[in-house]
Amino acid sequence: MIKIYRFHLIKCIFILFAIFPTTFSSIAFAQNFPSKPVRLIVTYPPGGSSDLMARLMAKKLNEIWGQPVIVDNRPGAAGSIGMDFAARQPADGYFFVLANFGPALVNPLMSKVSYNMEKDFIPISLIASGPNVLVVPANSPYKSLQDLLTAAKAKPNSLNFGTSGAGSMSHIATEMIMREANVQMVHVPYKGGGLALIDLMAGQIDFIVSDALPAAEHIKSGKLRPLAITSGSRTSLVPGVPTFSEAGLPGFIALSWWGIYLPTGTPKDIQDKYYSSLVTIMNTPEIKERFAGMGVQAQAMSPEEFKVFLASENNRYTKLITENHIKSD
Repeated sequence: MIKIYRFHLIKCIFILFAIFPTTFSSIAFAQNFPSKPVRLIVTYPPGGSSDLMARLMAKKLNEIWGQPVIVDNRPGAAGSIGMDFAARQPADGYFFVLANFGPALVNPLMSKVSYNMEKDFIPISLIASGPNVLVVPANSPYKSLQDLLTAAKAKPNSLNFGTSGAGSMSHIATEMIMREANVQMVHVPYKGGGLALIDLMAGQIDFIVSDALPAAEHIKSGKLRPLAITSGSRTSLVPGVPTFSEAGLPGFIALSWWGIYLPTGTPKDIQDKYYSSLVTIMNTPEIKERFAGMGVQAQAMSPEEFKVFLASENNRYTKLITENHIKSD
């Protein structure tokens, strides 16, 4: 009798493996993940906020997973080149992308891109958000936001503004400024905010709405002058700098954000492992402090919450881009 039961038990196990081979292999794969180096794709060049965040996260993930996490910078086309590359990688968990507001949301609204955010990617978590700061060269004649806007009104298209690319927050925020102040200025897109800041300090452009961290370093060195920040309240990263509301554009807020995405088809267990690891990382005192030093708030948002957030942002900026006929250059 025992032999008969043992025979049936073994037979049932074989049947289960025959019917659900992918399920068992997926569970085994997830338990062993990662068993080799993982690549974190960044859509901008080294030195910017996205790159700095990625390197901090890569170090922490390496500590948790016991495998190297390699930062792979794929800049160009305002982040679209990196997103296209990420969309074409195997959905095995060994490739993921840190994408911000520009390539993840605005680029598909402004131009034809080769990737589809809903079809090609799985949103895992929002990991940071923070303000930007409008800066001019230290020798600029503009001492305040009103000085700059007055000059722009007096002579339309006489001022040049740099951005980290068409569709980036630096671009959209400046488009919002032009709409609110009823002025026209000339857009000069770059392949990254760091490159735009270099030309700004060289006097090649008049101003840029920049990520807070890289701008703060040059503000402290005396090479740049801050005129206003895009958050609803002031920040200690650039102390004494007024908000746009305080500087003359009431209600103006434009926050940058960054999130983690995996290629569509990545096993659910691997998605869950990413999310749980991100929750651990983003809640560590070290990461919170380091991100705060960059002028952003470290956070971990569940995939469901992240999807709701993305839907809200999509509605907001679709309206802005459509009504103001904002185009990619």
